[in-house]
Amino acid sequence: MITTINAGSAGFGGQQPFALIAGPCVLEDADTTFRIAEFLKNLTSELGIDFVFKASYDKANRTSVNSFRGPGLDAGLEMLAQVKTRFDVPVVSDVHDVTQVSAAAQVLDILQIPAFLCRQTDLLVAAGNTGKVVNVKKGQFQAPWDMRHVVGKVASTGNEQIILTERGTTFGYNNLVVDMRSLVIMRELNYPVVFDATHAVQLPGGADGASAGQREYVSSLARAAVATGVDGLFLEVHEDPECARCDGPNSLYLSDLKNMLQPLLAIDALVKQL
Repeated sequence: MITTINAGSAGFGGQQPFALIAGPCVLEDADTTFRIAEFLKNLTSELGIDFVFKASYDKANRTSVNSFRGPGLDAGLEMLAQVKTRFDVPVVSDVHDVTQVSAAAQVLDILQIPAFLCRQTDLLVAAGNTGKVVNVKKGQFQAPWDMRHVVGKVASTGNEQIILTERGTTFGYNNLVVDMRSLVIMRELNYPVVFDATHAVQLPGGADGASAGQREYVSSLARAAVATGVDGLFLEVHEDPECARCDGPNSLYLSDLKNMLQPLLAIDALVKQL
C-alpha cells in the first residue's frame, strides 16, 4: 500500500482519487495569480478533487539569462501566502538553494525540488529537515529505480513525507519522452507518485532561447498515467498560455481543464475501484 501523504487539505496516496497540483509556471502578478487560483479552487471543489496551488517565485533554470524569472523569494512567498489564506488551499513552489529552504517552509505546504536538482544532497537534506512534505521531480537524466537513493537522502532526516514526480526523460536534443513504466517502478518505493503531464510535453530549449512545447499531447499522456494508478497529476495552466511569461507552449488553457479532468476521474475510479 502506498503511504498516504497529507499536505494541508490535499491527500496523496492510499486508496483515494488522484490529487491535482496546478497553477501557472511562474508568479506573474497578483491579479493574474488570484484569478487562476480562484478558478482552480472552484473547479476542483465542483469535481471533488483535492487541490494544491503551484507557482514558482523564482525560475532559476530558465533557458536564457533574459528570461522572466518571477518576483523573487520574498515577494513571491508573500503572494503565495495570500493565495493560501484567501482561497484556503495548500501551496507548493520550487526551492533551488539551501538558503531558500527555511523561508519557504514558513509558507509552503510542499517544498518542491526541481528535476535538475534531484541529486543535490544538501538541498534534499535541508528540505527534509523542515518536516514539510517534499515533492522531488525525477531528473530528465535519472532512471526511475535510482530514485530510491533520492528518497534515502530525504528520509535520512527522519522525514518520510515524500512525493515523487515524473516529468519525462531526455530523448535526444530538445525533446522528452515518457516511459510509463517509471510510474509503476517509483510507486514500488511505497511513496505517492505524481505525473507532470505538462512538463512531459515540453521541448527544452527548443524555441531559440526558450522552451517550446506540445500541449496537444497533454490529455493523452495524462490518461495513460492515470490508467497506471498514479496518486496525483501536475498541470501548468494559464488564462492565455500564448501570453504566459514562462512555459506557455506546454501550459493548458483554463477553459479546457474541466473537459480534460472529467474523463480522467472516470478512469481513476475504474482503475482504483473507487
